[in-house]
Order: sequence, then C-alpha cells, then structure tokens
Amino acid sequence: MQVHGLTAVADAAPIAWALELVKQALESRTSAPEDDERGTLHVHLARATDVRELDSVGLPVPPRGEESYCIGVTRGAASAGCDRRAVVAATDHRGYAYALVELSERIRSQGLSALDGWRDVGSPAVSVRGIQRNFSSVHEDLPWFHDRAFWTEYLDHLASQRFNRFHLAFGMQYNYGTGWESRAATDNYLVFAYPFLTAVPGFDVRAAGVDDVERQRNLESLAHIARETTRRGMSFQLGLWNHAYDFGYESKEWYPITGVGPSSHADYCAAALSTLLEAVPEIAGITFRVHHEGGIPEGDREAFWGKIFDAASAVGRPLQIDLHAKGVDDALVRATRRPNLVPMISAKYLSEHMGLAYHQASIRPREQTPLQFAGQDTSVTGVTDGARRFTRYGYADYLDEDRGTDVMFRMWPGTQKLLLWGDPALASGYGRYATIGGAKGLEFCEPLTFKGRRGSGQLGCRDPYLSEHLRLGLADWKKYRYTYVLWGQLMYNPDANAEVWQRSLRADHGSDAAPHLEVALASLSRVLPLVAHVHGVSAANNFYSPELYVDLPISEQIKCMHYAWDTPDPRTWEGVSSFDPTLFYSVGEYADAVMSNSLSARYSPLEVARWLEDLVVEGEAALDNVAASSMVDNPQTQRTVTDLRIVAHLGRFFADKFRAAVQYALHRRTGDPSHLESSITFLDAAHDQYARIPEVAAGVYRDDIAFGIGPSDRGTWADRLPSMLRDLDALKAQLRAMALVAPQKRERLVHRSGRWAADAVFEVPATFERGSEMPVQLRCEDTSIDAAVLHFRHLNQGERWQSMPMRRTGTDYAISVPGDYTGSGYPLAFFAEVYREGDHPVFVPALGSTLANQPYIVIYSSAAERLIR
Repeated sequence: MQVHGLTAVADAAPIAWALELVKQALESRTSAPEDDERGTLHVHLARATDVRELDSVGLPVPPRGEESYCIGVTRGAASAGCDRRAVVAATDHRGYAYALVELSERIRSQGLSALDGWRDVGSPAVSVRGIQRNFSSVHEDLPWFHDRAFWTEYLDHLASQRFNRFHLAFGMQYNYGTGWESRAATDNYLVFAYPFLTAVPGFDVRAAGVDDVERQRNLESLAHIARETTRRGMSFQLGLWNHAYDFGYESKEWYPITGVGPSSHADYCAAALSTLLEAVPEIAGITFRVHHEGGIPEGDREAFWGKIFDAASAVGRPLQIDLHAKGVDDALVRATRRPNLVPMISAKYLSEHMGLAYHQASIRPREQTPLQFAGQDTSVTGVTDGARRFTRYGYADYLDEDRGTDVMFRMWPGTQKLLLWGDPALASGYGRYATIGGAKGLEFCEPLTFKGRRGSGQLGCRDPYLSEHLRLGLADWKKYRYTYVLWGQLMYNPDANAEVWQRSLRADHGSDAAPHLEVALASLSRVLPLVAHVHGVSAANNFYSPELYVDLPISEQIKCMHYAWDTPDPRTWEGVSSFDPTLFYSVGEYADAVMSNSLSARYSPLEVARWLEDLVVEGEAALDNVAASSMVDNPQTQRTVTDLRIVAHLGRFFADKFRAAVQYALHRRTGDPSHLESSITFLDAAHDQYARIPEVAAGVYRDDIAFGIGPSDRGTWADRLPSMLRDLDALKAQLRAMALVAPQKRERLVHRSGRWAADAVFEVPATFERGSEMPVQLRCEDTSIDAAVLHFRHLNQGERWQSMPMRRTGTDYAISVPGDYTGSGYPLAFFAEVYREGDHPVFVPALGSTLANQPYIVIYSSAAERLIR
C-alpha cells in the first residue's frame, strides 16, 4: 500500500490508525492466488474541496458537516500491474477514518477485486453515537480495566463501527439514599472514584486498602484508555455517577473512604476533579448523576454542583458536562453556564429498558404524579420525587425548541443484558429516532452491563458461561460483536447497505449459516423489547428483566411484593401498565373495554401475544435451517443458537401469559368459570415453555448469573419455576371452589387480536408558525373510513394528549390545531384514530410489520431551524 496526497492528514492519529487497519487487511489477503488480487493499492487522501481530483474517479464532494466522506476506487490496466487507486476525501479526521475503515472491511471480507468501481458517500444521521461500559465489580472488572490487549481489540471494534463516543462509567451500580440499596453497599471500588485514582494536594482522603502504587496504577490505566479512545477518533467521556463517600452506618463498604466529611466534601470533590482532568487531558467530558441517587441531597444541591462546575471550568479546555436527566431543573442547567463548559442533558430512551424504536407517546401515570410516602425526606429527594418526577424515564420537557442545552439519550440495560441481540430494523429505528426534537443522539449501555454489581461479582466469573468450549474470558464482548455493528453503523446511517452487517455474520458463522441467523436474530431480537415496552411492571433495570423474569402472578390470591413499589393495584398482571399507555392497553383496561364494548384503537394484549408468536415462528424456522450448516459446532454459532432458543421460549411464555391474564381478568368481571378454565390452559402452556429454558441452558450457563443481589438480578431460569407453579395452583384451586357454585350464563364478548389497515396518510406543512393555526389533513384512499379523531400534544411528556374530531371533506378529513396551542415553543406530535362501520378503530400512522417505526408524526415550528437542518 502507498499513501499519497495530504500526507500531513495521514499523520493524524485517527487516520494513521485507520490506515494501519487497511494495511492489516491487505496482509490478510496476500496469499490469495487470483489475478484480481494482484497489484498495489494506492490511497490518495484528497481535500474535500478538490473537485478535480474527485471528478477523476466519479465522486461528488463529501456532504457538508462533520464526519462526512466520499471514497472511490479505480483499477489500472493489467500492463500497469493491476494497481488500484482509492481516492478519499472528507470533512474531518473522523470522516477520513470511516472511509478507510470501510475500505479495510471490504478488503478483509471480499478481497481487492470487490473494490473495483466501488463508490461510497457517507454523512452521519446522528451526531452522538456512544457506548457506555460500566465498572461494577472489583473482582470481575479490575482485570479488563488494566488489560492493555483487551483495550486494543475492544476499542478497535467500537471505532470501526463508527461510534464516536466511549463512556467509561464509575459509580453507577449503587443508588444513594434509596433504602435497602444504600444499606447494602459493599463493593465500593471506584464508586466514589477520586481516592482510587489520584492524590489531591491539601487533602488526605484515602480508600482503605488501596495504597499509592495501586492508586497510581489505576490512574495510568484510566489515562491509557482515554488516550487509546482518542487515538481512534472517539471522544472519551468519564462517568462519575456517584459522589457519596459513605452510604450509611449499615453499609459494610469493602474500601471505606477516610479523610473527608460533610464540611470538606464539596471542596475535596472540586479539587479532585481538577486534579484528575489535568492528569488525563484526553477526558473530553464528564457525566454526572445530579439527583439524590448520585450521593448529593437535593435540598441545596446547586451549592455542591456549583463548586464542581467551577473546578471543571477552571481547567481551561472545553468540556462536555453531561447531566443525567432524572431530576434536572432550570437551576441545575443554569449552574453549568460557566466558561469552557458545554452542557448536555442525557435522558433515558425508555425507562431503564430497551423497548421498541420510537419514544413512548406517553409515560406511565405513576411518573406523572409527585411521589409521597411515610418518612419521606424532601431535603434528600424533594426535586426528583416532587415536581420533576416526570423526568425519570423519558425526554420529559427537555425538547423545547428554544432550549440552550443539548439533549441526548441513553439506552439502559434492563431488557437484555445477557442474551445476544441483533435486529437491523430496530437498530435502524433507534438511529432514526435518536434525534427526535433535535436531540443529538444516543448512547447504549453495552451487553453485560452491571455484571457482578453490588458485591455479587466473583474473581474469574464475569464470563457467564459454564462450558469451557464457550468461554471467552476477558474477551466476553466478542460474543456481541454483531450487536455493536448494528448499533454503531445504523446510527451513523439508518439506511446502510445490508452488507455492512452481513459480512460480520459471515465472519462469525460461515456463509451457509449467516443468512438464516440474520433472519433468526432479527425476528427474535424483537421479542424482549416488545415485552419490555408493553409489560411495564417496573421501570427499574434492577427489579425487572424480561430475559430472567421474576414472576408476577395472575391470581389475585398470590401476593407478590417484588414489584409492589412500582406497579399499581391490583399488583397482578391485570394492573401492569405499558410504558406507553397512550398506544397500548393494560390487561385490566382491555378487559374493561371488552366488557363495555368500547374498544379504542389502542393495541391489545392479545395482539401483542400474536405478534410475539409470529416472531417466534419466523425465528424458529430460521434456526432449524442453521442446524444443517457446516458451522453448527462453531462456538459463536452455539452461543447464538442457544440464546435464540431461550428467547423463543420466552416469547411463547409471554404470549401465553398475556392470554392467560386476559382470560383471568374477564373471569374476575363476569364470574364465568370458562374464562378461568381458559386462563389455566394458557398459563399451563406458558409454564411449559419456560420450563424448557433450563434444559436449553443446562451445561451452558452458570447456575448463578449475577448482575446484583436482588431477586431479579441473579440466579437462573430454573429458579423462577416454583413461584410460577404457585400461581397456577392458585388458579386451579379457585376453579375447584367454583365447581360448588351453580354455573353462570356465559356472555359473548368481542375481542381484538388483529386489526385492519387504514389506507390513509397525513398531509401537513413542513413547519408551523407559532401562535397560528396549523392545518392538518388526512388523505384517505380508503373510502370506508367514516370518522377520524386527531390526537395531538406538545413534545413534552409532562403534558396530556388533546383530541379533536376531524371534519370530513369528501373522502378526506381535516382540522387545524388552534393557534393558542402552537405558541408553546415545543414541536407538535400527533396521530389519528380512524373508524369504519363494523370494525374497531385503528391508528394512523400504525406500527409497521417490523415494529420499528414511529407511530405518530412530529412537526417543528419555523423557528426551529437550528434543530431540524
């Protein structure tokens, strides 16, 4: 390989790193005997404005904006040695690096011959594309923290998938001031991070058991990680999620913090932050958890955080100050307005879970009401539990068009921490909707987040596999290579060519198994996000995990306290809200609507059950084809197939449990024993599916897969079966008791397990004028539509939806959103509920077949050019 053109650009660290990947790819193909693989590759680095050079290979100039590029390859004549010439132009170092990495990937997967005539142009759809890795266990995480070889491979993969931000988080595993969590604090290594990393002049603060040598080693490893991240063109974000130096008298911290108290706490933290930022100049930003769970009571928090922000500002270089959104108010945002600081609010994408791709149309009712309870200390939790409670699990009210602070999202790990995930459709959806309301992007908590949390970790046990054949050791992330490919590449370009991810599958599984696994992964990776989205039994990742589910009973005779704090009465399946109650019925709401024959367009639990079953059928059919492939004994193929078989059983379990819950809810309303009989039948089938999971996992996974110390955070699938059987036994006992009562006449009830598709689309202006009416037209090709209702709301989850009947104009429908509503400064979101004779109503737009689209429209005001350009 020879490099020409902008040689100074070639010396820039991210470009030099990417050129090395091209070189390695070429070396991996040197043994290829084909004539098409001969010749030298000449890489010409051109300016983005060099029209003449770009014209020579048929390229346009790169799109305007950061991280954009274009690349084209031509081939010389055989008489000239079959040399190839790759011309690369970009708007910045990352753009050059992305083009060169793509060049290396194509060479590695298909050889030099695949480059002939190749052209590619790229520009990011999402500005912030991040991965967050948590330090949660001294036993399980300290080995990778210090391992230089680990970081080389891991960061190479992240940067190659076009992630541009890497967040290393300390202290996220404990929540200060939340009852038993604080009292149970043990493994506090790097939780209050400063004394584990640096000595601070003027203070003698220590972590007991950590000597100067260990502390210096920790700092050197942190500095190495930051340097290597930056060298690959990613920004390094340090997460300091906890500033509590003492979790209370009941806690038994393994590394007690000494030398700091209430009077010195803020001054020490400010000085320590300054020291750390000066020692590691590659730190581009800090993420802070600024509500009480981060260790700072909320009564006078601006005083503490003001000192922290002053210290960050005084370092004298630009720093992103990322405020975890929960409880953030105007006072905190104002406190960040200091020289050199660039504030960012990072909101949860969907509670603490990975759900469907769109942002929930509304949050649960419990998050819209201030929390009050006996013994509440408002000096600690008053802001977050009070007026700002609705900021807990979504974008809240942060997306106003006139905001002076950027917003991004974080995808928390509650849904699927262990089992392999890989759906291009949902990944593309996350890329499309990470910028809702002009948000900057999305950061994913990576797989295995919180492994070994809260003292549950054991030395050598981070890898969850029991089978030696399947263990990866410190390279456990390699199981999830495909997940990283989809998340990173499809945030950069949600419409990326499928070859971008298909080559990864071929490399892992061989060309005969890869197409079948692509289908199986896509279908089955929608199962648990759909369950999490609809069965919102707890917003907390450490109380609810559909992949390792702590059973919530259907029977009202069984009392389950595990979810009691986060699910309303009745604390059974009937009472569980979805995380989007505007678009999805709960089981109880659906039963009420069936009884009153008043079903709306909301998606029913029976529809969700059918979707789950359809996804499983498609996924299992593809998995059956994998069994005949030549790579069936390959460890990564075995890991993948095992996980997907588990997800398939989970999908059938949840499908039948939804059906059982509906039948039981109807029995409670009618007294009809036939509904109870049906509930028992469905629940028995659900348990049969769950009981097969331990058979699949036997000999593969450890018996205790520990992500914490609570019931939902550890154990394995077999542990969950006894409580499930108690629920079934209670229903059977209830049916036996009913045999002594005279049977009642069964009512004929109209259910909803499917729906018609309305052939209708919205026609709206590109933008609206604040304070003026905004016309909305629904164009209907379907002449059977005989009514339509417009639902609309500011892009503010603290508000309720409004609705107005639309006027019929021929076959279409129209209405205007009033001017007094459009003047708020927020974008507008809206959808329609449409009706026809003899059918239940449906939504426009509706969820599509992949469940990956946004089932409402968002439109911005003409004043929001900064957000939408």
